[in-house]
Amino acid sequence: MKLAPQEKKHFRTIAHSLSPVVTIAQKGLTENVSEEIERALKQHELIKIKIFAADRESRKALTLEICNAANAELIQSIGNVAVIFRKADKPNPKLSNLLRFQNS
Repeated sequence: MKLAPQEKKHFRTIAHSLSPVVTIAQKGLTENVSEEIERALKQHELIKIKIFAADRESRKALTLEICNAANAELIQSIGNVAVIFRKADKPNPKLSNLLRFQNS
């Protein structure tokens, strides 16, 4: 899945008002965290993840690992927050961040 620059810009605009739904701390990417990311992507499509890692390279590696494992695309990574996207098969209009903010 490759997004056009305009789509990424639109997703960054939407993500600006979102709060992180998943936090990754000392234990890293555990099975429970992976399941929570999967659930959040299915429901919301566009999510923020807060990553507490030792340094920039560790955060970058962890972000890429998350995207590969979840088959998601990285939209933006600033500091310890990453925004990722995966299109849902049947998005729920009440939960999908894309559909909720598209109508606003």
